[in-house]
This record gives sequence, C-alpha cells and structure tokens, in this order.
Amino acid sequence: MNAVLSSKLLGIRDWRGTGTGVVAHAHIADAHADDDVNASALTADEYALFAQVARTRRVEAGQRLFLRGDLGTSMFVIARGAVDLDFGDDLVGKRLGMRAFFGELGLLIGDHARSADAVVAEDGVLLELGRSEFDALAGRDPALLSQFLRRAIMRVVFNEQALIGRLRRRNQELQTALDTLRATAHRLNQTEVLTRTDELTGLYNRRGFVAHLDQRRRHSSLAGLTLLLVDCDRFKDINDEHGHLAGDRVLQGVANLLRAVAGPDDVACRLGGDEFCLLVHGRGQDELLRMADYVVDSARVLRGMRSKAPQMTTLSIGACTIVAGREPDPRDGDEWERWYTQADTALYRAKRLGGDRVEWQD
Repeated sequence: MNAVLSSKLLGIRDWRGTGTGVVAHAHIADAHADDDVNASALTADEYALFAQVARTRRVEAGQRLFLRGDLGTSMFVIARGAVDLDFGDDLVGKRLGMRAFFGELGLLIGDHARSADAVVAEDGVLLELGRSEFDALAGRDPALLSQFLRRAIMRVVFNEQALIGRLRRRNQELQTALDTLRATAHRLNQTEVLTRTDELTGLYNRRGFVAHLDQRRRHSSLAGLTLLLVDCDRFKDINDEHGHLAGDRVLQGVANLLRAVAGPDDVACRLGGDEFCLLVHGRGQDELLRMADYVVDSARVLRGMRSKAPQMTTLSIGACTIVAGREPDPRDGDEWERWYTQADTALYRAKRLGGDRVEWQD
C-alpha cells in the first residue's frame, strides 16, 4: 500500500467528524460490523464506490483470468456473471457471483502470487482495479474503503486459519492412512513369514527354503554350497509308543541342534514330517563332515539320556556339494530334483547301513 493511500486511511479517525457524508459512511460501517467476515461480496455502497473508478472488462465463459502462482497487481469485482476459483491440492473450490471480489492481495501487497486458478464460469462483466484506481477510492471515500479493508483483511485471516485447519485435518487423515498402511504391511509381512515358516520348529518350511534358494541364486552363485539332508531314525516308533506330543518335542530338539551348528549364512529347514535339511555356505568337506558328525553325536547323547519319553532320536545325514557350472535352479524341477536326489542317495545309504551316521555323495 503506497504512502498516499496509507496516510489517507490512517487519517480516517480525524476525518470522521468533519462531514455528514463521512459520518453516514461510518454508520454504514457500523451496520455491517456483524457481517460474516468470510463474505466475499461487496456491500451495495462499496460496490457503487468501486464502480465509479474501476475499469470495465467483458469476459466469456471458459476464459482464464489467472493461474495459481501468477504474480498479481490488481483485484476484480464481478458486475455480472460468475467466476470459479480452484485452489488445487484437494481443497474445496468456490463459485463467485454478483458483487463478489477476488484477487485483492495482489493489489494490497503487490506482486503477490495468486493462490487459485480463476476461470470465468458465465459470460459477464468484471470491474478491475489496479493501484491508481485504488488510490482514487481512498480519495473519494476513505471511511467506506477502510470498512472494506478491515473486512478483506479479516477474511484473509479467516481463510488462512480455515486452510491451516483443513491441512491439519488432512495431515491427521494422511497419518491415520499411513498408520493403517504400515499395520497392513506388517500383517502381510507376518503372513508371508508364516507361509514360509514351519509352525512347530520355527525353521523354514519347504516353500521358504525354495524361495531362499531362488533369491540366493539371483544375487550370487550357488556353487560351493552343501546340502545336508537330515532324517530321524525310527521316528514312527516314538509316535506310536509315546504319542505325538513326544514326537513333536523330538522334532523341536532336532531343529535346535541344526540352529546350534548353522552359521550366519547357513539355512536350516524342516522339509516335512521328520525330514530336515541344512544348507551350508563356504566350508570345506572335512569341516562339513565334522559338523555333521557333531550333529549325529549330539543326537545320540541326547537319545541316551534317561527320561519317561525320549527327548531325541538318532539321526541319519546325507550330504552333497554343488559343483561350479552345475548349479540347479529351484524353479527347474529336474535340476532341483537332481541335486536333492544326490543328497537323498547319501541319506538312503546312511539309513540302509543302520542310521546314526553321515554319508557323503560326490
């Protein structure tokens, strides 16, 4: 607001008692003091005053007056027709009609970025006021202009507060939505983990094991990995003589043994029933045989402990190593079966020899 306009508006209180016309306008201001501060239309007296100095501009439906972000230096009043304001960002738009004003911050502040797209909704006529026209208003009726300015400023404050409230509610809604999505993702992750995990032992199940092989194959070579197939000797006898709860405790004991020897890059799995496997990474054959013998020896010791129901059974292990250049793809049934069959051949030989032992298949 320039110095001339500011001095005139600041002098309103001194002028208020100097003439009947000014006093009359003061009464008008008092009469409208209780009006809705968010009202976007001029009073009849304000409109009459603005019409005296404004430039007339004919507009057609669909005509774009300005875009969000455009720098503005003028304001508009609708003399006839309608204008739509689109604030974007999912905010509620407005349709303005007769005597409604908009764009006033561009005039009052100068080079102010427009906060909405303004598009003509109906053919009509606009009153446009720039800096010179606004200065003329101050010269003609500063009291009535002061009334308008107070209401315009209050409307800006009201709209900003309403916008902050809407954004706060929107942020809360977004936060709630994000929390819901996180909870859903967590449940889905848990579900995915459960579908790949054996419920009794907590090890990978067959599906989880094959998925791990698939992922490992995509990111690195499988060459050098060793597959140990582990089978419980005479496990059916334990179920038949002592019941399935005793059998479950034995299976959990086997799982604990495999966890104890597995390294950070090794994977233990319950393939089903009383059959387990251990995928071992980066160890030589001698070290692997020592590890497998340790599992078998530990099971034998636990089997010999006195208790009403056996806590463990003896184990048979069959092992084979993947040779570089002959890596199986778990998605390829023939290749996977070929690798599995190698270890299973060694396991069958261990079982045929009485169990409680480790056999290797090259």
